[in-house]
Amino acid sequence: MHRDSPIVLATRGSALALAQANLMRNACEAAFPDLRFEVQVIRTTGDKLETASLSQSGKSLPKGLFTKELEVALLNGHADLAVHSLKDLPTDLPAGLKLGAVSKRADVRDVLIYSDARQRSAEKTLSLQNLPKSAIVGTSSTRRRAQLLAQRADLNIIELRGNIITRLQKLARNQDMDTIVLAAAGLERMNFRIGPDGRLIGHAVPEGLSATLLDLEIMIPCVGQGALGIEVREGDERIAKICERLNDVNTGQCVTAERSFLAAMGGGCASPVAAYAEIVGGQVYMRALSFPDGVIRQAAGTCARENAADLGRQLAEALKKKSPTLLCLGAVPGGSTIYAHRESAA
Repeated sequence: MHRDSPIVLATRGSALALAQANLMRNACEAAFPDLRFEVQVIRTTGDKLETASLSQSGKSLPKGLFTKELEVALLNGHADLAVHSLKDLPTDLPAGLKLGAVSKRADVRDVLIYSDARQRSAEKTLSLQNLPKSAIVGTSSTRRRAQLLAQRADLNIIELRGNIITRLQKLARNQDMDTIVLAAAGLERMNFRIGPDGRLIGHAVPEGLSATLLDLEIMIPCVGQGALGIEVREGDERIAKICERLNDVNTGQCVTAERSFLAAMGGGCASPVAAYAEIVGGQVYMRALSFPDGVIRQAAGTCARENAADLGRQLAEALKKKSPTLLCLGAVPGGSTIYAHRESAA
């Protein structure tokens, strides 16, 4: 490794993206104190389409909204590593690039955020169940929309775009909006926290906002949520050595299952599917959901760590089958066990 030339980490320019890139730079500097690292901001297509609807990405918006320009910088040698929210990174990467490492996962849950006044009117911590009838909920995620409506069909889901601060400001200004849904990991990386009284605390957080974490039984996250993905050039041995030190093995095995599932479902980051894998008893356990044609299909399975990719593909195949009953499938090729598959109305 050359000590003279800095190793460049490419990132988007939002406050959250910069916070994430700086986390990875700090990790790099701690692991390789004799090397120089610098962060380079690159504006992506997604940053330029602030008013576009992400829910229409399969129809009108280009693939790799938040990644393409960073990938170009990697391919032309202007950057050495690209730092992504892994949930934004498509499963099908350009020729010559690969996912080199993933960070240890942060909190994967989603968060309801609302005004203090609405919490006081509810006389207890506001939850999905005690939101007022026909409450207005802001989110741009088709996954969140499907799961919210599956539990509360009366909710009025409206499109909400922008970075974290912009979304919080829109909520604080719009008295007609009851709540918005954001990822806990993003709030954490912005150094925001939920206080003992439920209030959302942090620099640049508008006054008067509170928050409630959503249990995984209520909201399954999107593929890769809570993890950072480090995209690199294939065959770059200098950067491969850095990635070895950055990679969290447990998270890597879990997101391998999730990304395999997403690829087999044929979707991108805005597809209405959800999946979450974790290490349980030394094995990979994953739950997955899809939302075709107004129904919710659910499947879960477990496998040995080395078979994580197989598990993802097999759960996708299970969800593509149309059956309204609970299926106990037992062991399947690849050493996995898919033990639940059911379908219900959304």
